[in-house]
Amino acid sequence: MTTASPGLLDKERIIAGPGFNRWLVPPAALAIHLCIGMAYGFSVFWLPLSKALGIKEAIKCGPEVGFMGQLFTTTCDWQISTLGWMYTLFFVLLGSSAATWGGWLERAGPRKAGVVSAVCWCGGMLISALGVYLHQFWMMILGSGVIGGIGLGLGYISPVSTLIKWFPDRRGMATGMAIMGFGGGAMIGSPLAADLMKYFATPTDVGVMQTFIVMALIYFVFMMAGAFGYRVPETGWMPKGWSAPTGQTANVMITKKHVHVKKVWGIPQFWLIWMVLCMNVSAGIGVIGMASPMLQEVFGGSLIGVAKKFGELDKAQLASIATVAAGFTALLSLFNIGGRFFWASLSDKLGRKLTYVVFFVLGGAMYFSVPGSAAAGSTVLFVSAFCVILSMYGGGFATVPAYLADIFGTQMVGAIHGRLLTAWATAGVLGPVVVNYMREYQLGLGIPREQVYNQTMYILVGMLVVGLICNLLVRPLDNKWFMTEAELAEEKRLAHDKAVSNEVHRANGGGADTVSPAVVVLAWVAVGVPLAWGVYRTLLSVAKFFA
Repeated sequence: MTTASPGLLDKERIIAGPGFNRWLVPPAALAIHLCIGMAYGFSVFWLPLSKALGIKEAIKCGPEVGFMGQLFTTTCDWQISTLGWMYTLFFVLLGSSAATWGGWLERAGPRKAGVVSAVCWCGGMLISALGVYLHQFWMMILGSGVIGGIGLGLGYISPVSTLIKWFPDRRGMATGMAIMGFGGGAMIGSPLAADLMKYFATPTDVGVMQTFIVMALIYFVFMMAGAFGYRVPETGWMPKGWSAPTGQTANVMITKKHVHVKKVWGIPQFWLIWMVLCMNVSAGIGVIGMASPMLQEVFGGSLIGVAKKFGELDKAQLASIATVAAGFTALLSLFNIGGRFFWASLSDKLGRKLTYVVFFVLGGAMYFSVPGSAAAGSTVLFVSAFCVILSMYGGGFATVPAYLADIFGTQMVGAIHGRLLTAWATAGVLGPVVVNYMREYQLGLGIPREQVYNQTMYILVGMLVVGLICNLLVRPLDNKWFMTEAELAEEKRLAHDKAVSNEVHRANGGGADTVSPAVVVLAWVAVGVPLAWGVYRTLLSVAKFFA
């Protein structure tokens, strides 16, 4: 009886043969993450979309048109607060879809997951383009919010387990490279979208529909190239000349056993790490959204050398400090991205638990210092504190997959990471709610604008203390949580894990996967050039802050 040969997207088809260069996998992951990372930059569309019908001035909806009415209206423009629901849906769907389909991903493999992610993310943008054309917001919610959100979740976790298996010697660095791409996606996508909208705009069109279509097509090419660039190592593969530390040199926090994803909901350590991520992200994401108004309200006219408080500035002065604040936001994005690679790589040396101790202790000190630097009028100390905070916000995302692999093993780490991302979805609501509502409450009490953030900073310090305590409580797992040899063998069978010989590899359509160094260089150039362009555009904005 003959068995059917694996299809083009099947996991058996992408088991690497002899001579494959593992450094081809990170650019494949980056190609996908740089595209889906545009989720962070979608706010660049809000202002043009809020004037999609009126073009120069928004055609405001009457009081009888509520949120549900705006989903279907074709006679008035959408409010920015309504459009913002797409942003919320991105991260709720990212967490829930990663948790729901993480187990399927481990068995189906990263190529199939990457292709599904590309179809969902780019297809969602095309549905949104149709929604803009027909002025139907429900289509945008369905397209980018729901379908695109599912693509986000699958794309985000698609490379995690693969990279950790290819880089057992540098787990943190490997996942840091990919997740750095997610942070960098908006750095490329936002200026690209702005340029495209400017190009397509006419006296009767704001240019968003055409921009969605062009970006969807560009992203589809990149994401498919990334998905087809993925390879998985054969079972038991190790980097040449490297072996896992044993005896006294082994880190007791790194297990060689494996936990099944279906057990993690009942494991205390999972919930401790869940709280670690939730508190770190809640504190960081809370200030990201408010960074620009916070700088403006705290320092007011001093940002442009005028001795006036925020409420005393005229329209031209407000516009000037808004430009300075945009540079501040761009500076924070650079630290967010750089922190992902820096802290995750450093965690390979420090260990994951100690790295998070640094996040919470140093981060708590930074938040605590903000009211003092604001009162002293020191923009240097204020900005420096937030740069360090944002680097650790990004670093928390990039370090946690390696933390999970250390504690729960590598067999199902992608699926477990998917479950953990529900902490991100929770933090995406919790952080902004705390910061925004505390600000409104403080303003309601009559507290001056430059002081309304002080109490918020102390609340965020409290969140980091909770995260620190949870992190300190993380211990190696009891043996009862790990899969038995028989359970692991069955899971490997279901996941199509194989130690393949050359003959089997060729039978599956492969052969020796010997890769020319030139191919590796070209792969890195393909993702490096757009990233460098994004950094360059961001630095132009940062220059306005320092000017």
